[in-house]
Amino acid sequence: MRALRITLIIAVILGGLFVGADRVAVSMAESKAADKIKSSQGLTTTPSVSIKGFPFLTQVAGKELDEVDVGVDGLTTDAGGGTTVRVSELNAQLHDVRIGGNFSSATADRASGSAHISYADLSRAAGPGVTVGYDPTGTNQVKITGNLLGFSLSARSSVTIVNGDTIKLHAERIPGGSIPQWEDKVRERTDMERKIDGMPRGMRLETVKTDKDGIDVSVAGKNVALTG
Repeated sequence: MRALRITLIIAVILGGLFVGADRVAVSMAESKAADKIKSSQGLTTTPSVSIKGFPFLTQVAGKELDEVDVGVDGLTTDAGGGTTVRVSELNAQLHDVRIGGNFSSATADRASGSAHISYADLSRAAGPGVTVGYDPTGTNQVKITGNLLGFSLSARSSVTIVNGDTIKLHAERIPGGSIPQWEDKVRERTDMERKIDGMPRGMRLETVKTDKDGIDVSVAGKNVALTG
């Protein structure tokens, strides 16, 4: 019995050491993965990376991770034409992540997640004189107000996804649109397409929904490249 107790104690100690080593290894891997994603995707902020599943070391030995969660806050993307748009939150869950032979790359079989853009950031992307806000009267609509060409403006715009990487705002009707060239001049400011760069390659914008805090976008993808 004494020998059995000693054996059990040794097993517990070794198990604890393995768990400790496993957790240290996963922490180091998460930090290195975050740095790798930041550099490979050209991000200005370091993402958060959480590797799920236990034990981690056996997953590494098999070169496949069950799940990796990635989060980026304050992602500023180049929307073209000298404009930018800020994504306040981007979160993705990547499943069945295959690690490259030399551990320099990783690809997820499938991924899903969400992104959030505030109205304040949309207003900044629209430029001076234009404010984008919540429109409670419609589905997936925003209200655009401002002063353009000396006139006060108020219009409702629909919000849609274009080409899986671009958020498009298009005013349904421009007040005073019968004035020659007025509508074209106003739409230069109210209508916009803002491309969201910086997502892991293979991720696409899927659906969009407006609420009182901003725009929520669902993202999804297959064969998503985490690094490389």
